[in-house]
Amino acid sequence: MCRQASMAVAFSLWVLAVSGCSTVGDSLGLSSPSYPLTKTAKAIRDTAPVPAPVGRELALDLLPTHIVEAGDTLLVQPVEFDSPVRLPPDQTVQPDGTIDLGLYGRPVVSGKPLAEIEVQVRDIIKAKHKDPVAITVRLLARPGKVFYVLGEVNAPGAFPITGHDTVLSAITQAGGLTGKASEQNIIMSRPTAPNSCRVVYPVCYTNIVQLGDTSTNYQLQPGDRVFVSSKGLLAGLLPARFQKKTPACCGPQFSCFTGGCAPATAP
Repeated sequence: MCRQASMAVAFSLWVLAVSGCSTVGDSLGLSSPSYPLTKTAKAIRDTAPVPAPVGRELALDLLPTHIVEAGDTLLVQPVEFDSPVRLPPDQTVQPDGTIDLGLYGRPVVSGKPLAEIEVQVRDIIKAKHKDPVAITVRLLARPGKVFYVLGEVNAPGAFPITGHDTVLSAITQAGGLTGKASEQNIIMSRPTAPNSCRVVYPVCYTNIVQLGDTSTNYQLQPGDRVFVSSKGLLAGLLPARFQKKTPACCGPQFSCFTGGCAPATAP
């Protein structure tokens, strides 16, 4: 009898959802996913090793040497404060890859690391001065180096890379998950060249947040995409039946409070 009543309630709610009561349907996850996870993304995600051999929380990697590009802001100045050489203040790299050094011209700096630009500017100044002048070039801003958080988050968008960004900090910056987010279907994808292998990593969000498991709290690189899928049809109403954890998120967890690392089992 109880089962029949439950089925009747479920059917009634489903009818409300599909007949126009979108508010009810959305709150219960009865509507079609706005941000579905594609079959291809799921298939590639499920082939990723866990833990993957990439940087993550507690084991961050150094980012590669920055290559200057259009839009970057540089500070170019002599090392000695009493140097007779005077250069314009902060330099924004123009779309053509140049910076404006005033009397010393407009050299192309895009596509070069900072150390190479220091040598380039030093040689330009040396051609006009008898004595050599030591130059320092510092990176003040790099707006082109960002990661993306998309899907079921409250404030999706592009965010600047700092070097210590992780999936969890990225989702937090994006305002956290919405009520329609599927915590079992969050992925981090890394940009790859056309017609090459794709890189999609599973994110075990519940393990990261509730267990402090850093296995899938990946460090983000420039261009990475964190995608939060929507719940599937009826997932909000019957989560145990319609939401399945990814294989990568089903590994054993261990407790550090049992005189050693013993498996932690649910009561």
